[in-house]
Amino acid sequence: MEAVLNRNALSSQAVKIAKRERIVDLVFKYTTQFFALSVLLTLLGIIASLFINAAPALSKFGLGFYTTVEWDIINGEFGGLIAIYGTVITSFIALLIAVPVSFGIAVFLTEICPKPLRRPLGTAVEILAAVPSIIYGMFGLFIFAPLFAEYIQPALAATLGQIPGLGILFSGAFNGIGILCAGLILSMMVLPFIASVMRDVFEIVPPVLKESAYGIGCTTWEVVKNVVLPYTKTGVIGGVMLGLGRALGETMAVTFVIGNAHKLSASLFAPGNSIASTLANEFGEAEVGVHYSSLFALGLALFAITFVVLSLAKIMLMRMEANQGVKT
Repeated sequence: MEAVLNRNALSSQAVKIAKRERIVDLVFKYTTQFFALSVLLTLLGIIASLFINAAPALSKFGLGFYTTVEWDIINGEFGGLIAIYGTVITSFIALLIAVPVSFGIAVFLTEICPKPLRRPLGTAVEILAAVPSIIYGMFGLFIFAPLFAEYIQPALAATLGQIPGLGILFSGAFNGIGILCAGLILSMMVLPFIASVMRDVFEIVPPVLKESAYGIGCTTWEVVKNVVLPYTKTGVIGGVMLGLGRALGETMAVTFVIGNAHKLSASLFAPGNSIASTLANEFGEAEVGVHYSSLFALGLALFAITFVVLSLAKIMLMRMEANQGVKT
């Protein structure tokens, strides 16, 4: 009889434990679901806010707002092409420089660098990623821009500037600040982010794969090209997208060195503007009306550019995975 009672007590206790664990699981499930949905709701709220506040400017200027270079606060005429052009070009320059350099840093740290140096150099790259953007802006304005105007711009004008068709990009006054300077400073900013991600994903490649490649006589470059990159392509593209996102939305550093001029020029030496720098310079003083709404329309354009870039990256990854499946 006593054994039966003990067995019933244990059974009852097990049922209570199971109920408690089920409740904990439900609480955990709905809590995480709430956090996930809150991110989606926040995104929808941002999109709605941009559309609502940009509506007056878009209703007045139409989609032509994004193809017009006029930005006249006095007469109330606004167009976003100059800022969009500056954002796209500076981000393109930043990635054009930062991606190959980051790739080289990541390969060196994971494949070539002596072990005693890996940790210090890796830490140095991570510290660069932690430097505030305003520090990069101050460095660009007070140190890099004067050196750029004195040494680099004349050299570019004397070499690349003499090439027919390409020379127009490297013409004009040697002021230091401008589109190209902003792109170079952005490349310095995004480089540690991309390099850190690439290094981390390169390190997760199973050593047996690389050792097998080395065992059949592959060089370091062949191992990286045929083993490391195919295995980590998703992470590599993710790192590049992270850097691009930083470049597209960077504000203070670009504001310091881009020149903040509402004019469109083919020369990369000329001052210009970006969406982020325009918002930083004018949003605090904009009066409610067409000017204020035009700034929100620029913010909407930046959101659309980011969305398109990320979508294209996702499509590219899907095609790469599909092609890999066909090959195998």
